Amino acid sequence: MRTAALTFAPAAVMLGAGPAAGTEGLLLQDGAYEVSVRLELPHVEDTGVAARLGRICVKADGAGTRGLAALGDGNPLRSCPASNVRHDGAILTFDIVCPGGDGAVGAARYIVWAERFEGSIAVKMGGKNMTMLERQSGRRIGGCESVPPRS
Repeated sequence: MRTAALTFAPAAVMLGAGPAAGTEGLLLQDGAYEVSVRLELPHVEDTGVAARLGRICVKADGAGTRGLAALGDGNPLRSCPASNVRHDGAILTFDIVCPGGDGAVGAARYIVWAERFEGSIAVKMGGKNMTMLERQSGRRIGGCESVPPRS
């Protein structure tokens, strides 16, 4: 089985420090989150892929990815399963591996607060020498009843 072998040093620097100490019990509440999503291609100054807004339902039960996933329209990881989910305080990380020998792989890293999150998913396209980064920024806007089911 393949694993996503992508690093997050640049993403960690760009996301900044995590939440302040003592906020562990308040992290990522259930509800609907409005998410800004932007795909970035390395070594391309302006990819022309503007940020877009979407809505997701977050379940803050502490299990799995809590509803966080690849959201970009051009991201091949949108329908692939997550694995190796790890929660370390305010940091949530997981791998995404698409099936097949040439499937895309990704590594996600999120920093979560009570009513917002910042994250990135590093993507390596299957069978190609191409990588991209999906950046996400989300904020809680209410209950999940306002979010259509994800297809």
